[in-house]
Amino acid sequence: MASNSFGEIFRFTTFGESHGPALGVVIDGVPAGIPFAVSDLLPELARRRPGQSAATSQRKESDAPEILAGVFEGRTTGMPVCVMVRNEDARSQDYDALRTQIRPGHADETWASKYGHRDHRGGGRSSGRETVARVIAGVLARKLLPSEVTITGHALQIGEIRAQSYEPLTIEHNPLRCADPVAARAMVALVEELRGRGDSIGGIVEVRVERVPKDLGEPVYGKVKARLADAFLSIGAVTGFAFGKGFGTATMRGSDYVADRANYGGILGGMTTGEPLVLHAAIKPSSSIGDVAQKGRHDPCIVPRVIPVLAAMTALVLADLVLLDRATRGSR
Repeated sequence: MASNSFGEIFRFTTFGESHGPALGVVIDGVPAGIPFAVSDLLPELARRRPGQSAATSQRKESDAPEILAGVFEGRTTGMPVCVMVRNEDARSQDYDALRTQIRPGHADETWASKYGHRDHRGGGRSSGRETVARVIAGVLARKLLPSEVTITGHALQIGEIRAQSYEPLTIEHNPLRCADPVAARAMVALVEELRGRGDSIGGIVEVRVERVPKDLGEPVYGKVKARLADAFLSIGAVTGFAFGKGFGTATMRGSDYVADRANYGGILGGMTTGEPLVLHAAIKPSSSIGDVAQKGRHDPCIVPRVIPVLAAMTALVLADLVLLDRATRGSR
């Protein structure tokens, strides 16, 4: 039986396929009385949806959310919240040739082997379109976090081009969502060149969380780093997770490691320190290249569209940890 749910107390289940009638999410464990409306969802859904620039898939979806349950008179009722987004521009005929063709680098091979029956139309559940449901759940999760918490994602690196400065106000002013305006121009040029050749490129996303509550997470199996790794790596395009200095610590001396708390990335002993969380995700290049890319509608660089998904998954982990922390501490 496939698992389609994530979280413990704040738990969500996603449903739907890339080329089915709709996709959506059911969110359980939502406290009653939280203000929640369609208008809350629109900004984040707009950041994730396709067709935003030449750097992304040209599939046109309005991603208009419909709240089906769990909200009355603009507030959550304490019952499961269900939100749905209808597919409007699937163009399934573009994928007819893939009914009998296994695309290299995709889930087609393993999906067919495991289940013996697969949805060839854009990958079905394995499509990145599933993440629209995660973004919806993430909007609600942010409402459970203290208002001072901020979660900011940006393209730290595209191919070999790495940002050298961090100017967060510029992130939404370039199609790749890079916080370094100079590096952003070089990144865009690289992606445009690869698009023209029917090729693709990967990168690294950095997620920064400021003013994180202290002591979230558990010291053994419920470590915050483990929960975040699970959340990040559950996204199809993500191939690696790190926090703080990550793999850079492998070449450090102990004296160097303890000399700078930034090396810890805001996590010690599996729990948050209250300092900023600094998280990194490696994003693979799209496997839809060459003829496959030209017949369908695919991203030459998936990085900018993964950013709001990673931010949403970060919020979902932290919201769940906040509720778990309340249960653990009791009246303390």
